[in-house]
Amino acid sequence: MSIQRMNRSQGSRRLFLRGLAAGATVTVGLPLFDFMLNDHGEAFADGEALPTRFGLWFFGNGVHLPSWTPSNVGTNWEVPADFGLASLLPLREYVSVISGLDVKTPRHAHHSGMSAVNSGGPHLKVDDVRDTIVSTFKYPSIDQIAAAHYQTVSPTPYRSLEAAVTKFRGTDEGTSFQYLSHNGSLAGETNVNPSEESPHALFDRLFNQGTAEPLVLSARASVLNAVSGQIASLSPKLGAKDRQRLDQHLSSISDLEARLKAPIAECTKPGDPGDYPDEAGIEFMEEKNRAMSDLIALALACGLTRTFSLMFSTAGSGAVFWMVGSTDGQHYMNHTEPAPYSKQRDAVKFTMSQLAYFLEKLRTTQEGAANLLDNSSILVTTEHTEGWTHSQDNMPMLLCGKGGGRLRGNVHYNGGGGNTTRALLTALRGGGLPISEFGYEEGFSNEPISELEV
Repeated sequence: MSIQRMNRSQGSRRLFLRGLAAGATVTVGLPLFDFMLNDHGEAFADGEALPTRFGLWFFGNGVHLPSWTPSNVGTNWEVPADFGLASLLPLREYVSVISGLDVKTPRHAHHSGMSAVNSGGPHLKVDDVRDTIVSTFKYPSIDQIAAAHYQTVSPTPYRSLEAAVTKFRGTDEGTSFQYLSHNGSLAGETNVNPSEESPHALFDRLFNQGTAEPLVLSARASVLNAVSGQIASLSPKLGAKDRQRLDQHLSSISDLEARLKAPIAECTKPGDPGDYPDEAGIEFMEEKNRAMSDLIALALACGLTRTFSLMFSTAGSGAVFWMVGSTDGQHYMNHTEPAPYSKQRDAVKFTMSQLAYFLEKLRTTQEGAANLLDNSSILVTTEHTEGWTHSQDNMPMLLCGKGGGRLRGNVHYNGGGGNTTRALLTALRGGGLPISEFGYEEGFSNEPISELEV
């Protein structure tokens, strides 16, 4: 067992505890401690800036526009309590709302919106099917653009992490409908980075436990037990504040272990959601979102990765939002619910409450004098304006986090019919990428949204 510090030539200032559990190598990343930082806690001791993270957070089927857009443009955006964005008001200093941008690439329902707002380029038609098409991303999604940059300047154990909350329910329309993170059609046979739908599997991946059979997993010692001998040796370097931070960090790992090892049957069942197809059952979206959010926040805090994508629901999502009284999958509901589309309104409001949980988790994870949300640039997207129209004009987008001081937050910007790639370019710049243009073909843009930048 040993405490290892990746030096400058290895591209990281992180501390890692490494040990063995039942013959398997285990790695536990540690947060940044005060002794590693300058007197103000704003940079490393030698002046190097703290790392910025980049993320994509996606939800399917668009929004309910009348209950989405803030009435005021500029700073201090406001929405009524029944609007979809209301749950983000306590976090609005970290959240900018982007409206009025349009998809400029050739359009096809779902397919073009999905590719344009996540890659800055057109979708690639693979085949025809029924009355629609099969497609994939022609170009890499922007999480992979950020990941490629970060790996050249500050390598991390995981190039990127991909997670999903609601289940993929099947479609024959290609990878655009199933996955968020893409490598582009020219990247070889492996076009996608599959989203992990299991919190258990994501936890295993983060701590190098592999995918062993359940009996082997149950026989392994705790990750914390494997490195317990190293923890005490950190004490001479830690002040009282750092010791408290270490205790909280290790407790969060222990709590996740206990929670994720619990059988599904032992989960607390929510109240009766109403009439839903018996074969569909109840999908515990909130509980799963909390687990995935906690794991991603932990991975970012530990320096295991700087890039993530979290797909709350897929393009054309079939998730049943039973908590708002829906009995049909969201995509079907969008085509059948009559105006004023109250279930979609409430489904979007619920979805944004799940984004709020994730952002709050980042905000309360301290890093030096700031927090993870201060040091993140996160683009929130969806493939349509509203699901029942399939419109790709006035696309609803959010830019979250302060980007290590590069992003303002608390702004509502209306682009007046501009290119959605402007938001992608701004998000990448917020993530620290030294670029002045981005996008492909009709999606190309050299106009970042200066109103959102510092």
